[in-house]
Amino acid sequence: MGKSLQFPERVTICEVAPRDGFQSISEFIPTANKVKIIRALAQTGISSLEISSFVHPRAIPQLKDAEEVVRTVIDELEGVDVRALVPNLRGTERAVGAGVKKVKTMLSATDSHSLSNANATVADAQQKQTPIFDYAAANNIEVMGSISVAFGCPFEGVVPVERLVEIVGRYDSMGVREISLADTTGMAHPKQVYDTLAVLQEVFPHIAYSMHFHNTRGMALANTLAALEQGVTLYDSSIAGLGGCPYAPGATGNVATEDLAHMLTEMGIATGTNLNRLIEVAKEVRDLISVPGDSYMLKAGPSSCLHEDAPSGQEKVEE
Repeated sequence: MGKSLQFPERVTICEVAPRDGFQSISEFIPTANKVKIIRALAQTGISSLEISSFVHPRAIPQLKDAEEVVRTVIDELEGVDVRALVPNLRGTERAVGAGVKKVKTMLSATDSHSLSNANATVADAQQKQTPIFDYAAANNIEVMGSISVAFGCPFEGVVPVERLVEIVGRYDSMGVREISLADTTGMAHPKQVYDTLAVLQEVFPHIAYSMHFHNTRGMALANTLAALEQGVTLYDSSIAGLGGCPYAPGATGNVATEDLAHMLTEMGIATGTNLNRLIEVAKEVRDLISVPGDSYMLKAGPSSCLHEDAPSGQEKVEE
């Protein structure tokens, strides 16, 4: 018999539409609709949620109501690991003031993207994060790190794994124990993901890696499979495939939450989510904010729907 692939028995999906998804929409989404979507997502079994980004309103006007959104729903999200993206100390103070207990820092893997995004080189931008960690330590706030364009940069191409080792090393010295690796413009491929994680987990085995795959070139689920083979259990996704970095040319949506949950369910990997409810919410989001929606579940539905009403052992035959 051939060798069977080994995967985790359970993974955690973090829903990032309220941050990454919303920021990609040019027309302002009314605060009430943002709240409605977050409440709907909370009813799907999602156990982790990136609720917003506390950047300056001029940078991303779509998220100018971050405090109002968070204050409205934060007390309803008991049992959900809620986090917010923060660019600096001021953003951290705003997030914590609104009730957030976990923040994620912003950092690029390349100087070109960092200069475009943060007007600083990677090393300088990471050093400037020190006040965030000091403030968090003084206020019992958890901080996770992130690395954008971790696998490929639209300005510099493939990112050497040695660069990631340097950045993770600096995060490690700051006490970070969870780091998001973001394929911001969908340039990664499965072998690269597998090999990169092999190196990082060997050098920093005590750090948990969270995968943030965009589906720009249709590789997100394949890259997820490669990360699963490396034992990774933390994955970001966005309902209806919403998303895209405003500072990365050609960036498109995240892997759709409903597609990710469907694949994992078919593989027998537990997520704690209700797939049918995720698909319903994806449709609601698509209609509520007038976006086309980019997921296989919205187009074809789950595999199980092809045979749920068919006689035992048979599948419906489509004309």
